[in-house]
Amino acid sequence: MNIHTIATHLNQLQDATETGFSFDCTPIDGDIDVLQVEMVGREEIPIFLSISDNQILCIAYLWGEDEVKADLKANMIEAMLELNIPMPLSSFAKVEDKYVVFGALSINSTLDDIELEVVTLSDNSLEVISAMETYLK
Repeated sequence: MNIHTIATHLNQLQDATETGFSFDCTPIDGDIDVLQVEMVGREEIPIFLSISDNQILCIAYLWGEDEVKADLKANMIEAMLELNIPMPLSSFAKVEDKYVVFGALSINSTLDDIELEVVTLSDNSLEVISAMETYLK
């Protein structure tokens, strides 16, 4: 499986799919191939998907370090840790100066599994941003 196969599959889906979404996928070439996935009709953060030898990784960039209220940073991190377990199929991390939510799948996942992960990560991103707005400037 490669990002072009995933992009072709997701781009062909329409609103009548099981998840109810259409997708707009854009491959980003570089040292590591990345697929930018946006859900049509939903203003949100795009999902970036990459494939390694061991896993398929989906990441949504939430906010930067400079967007966090400095006096509430410890409280925000505590809240993120508490949300990690009940948040389905996703976890928090920090990439350089950006806070992210991510999900990882087996390299043997089906295209339907990948679609579900992208939708779930998108839903979680929106919920997290709403839940964490108290901590952000």
